[in-house]
Amino acid sequence: MLSLNTIKKAKGSSRKGKRVGRGNASGHGTYSTRGLKGQKSRSGVSGLKRLGMRAGLLQIPKSRGFRSLQPKNQVVSVKAINRHFKDGETVNPTTLAEKKLIGSVSLPVKILGKEKLTVKVKFEKIKMSAGVQDQTAGQK
Repeated sequence: MLSLNTIKKAKGSSRKGKRVGRGNASGHGTYSTRGLKGQKSRSGVSGLKRLGMRAGLLQIPKSRGFRSLQPKNQVVSVKAINRHFKDGETVNPTTLAEKKLIGSVSLPVKILGKEKLTVKVKFEKIKMSAGVQDQTAGQK
């Protein structure tokens, strides 16, 4: 019966590896098929040069650059806050998401803009540019 544990290789389908460096009687002693001198004859040299893998490695496109683990800030402009919020309201990621000014509540939010902040709002869990921070400090 044929099953995985009874399958055998065909006779002559595989050869044993060349035993190198086992004395002169083996036929591969002394220099062990490496030749006399040069980088390839020395020990500790990468096999990539000899096996033809180096050319393959050079042909493979590498992914370049760097990807930060810190998430990028979702940017909201001061103009958008003036347009969507009224005096006394709090601006936090959930209210910004409700008004569809940001895509995700879990990612950080930063408020940018050189415009004047016309509404008096309270900010929670939000980063701000230095200019916006000065304006909010003046509101209190």
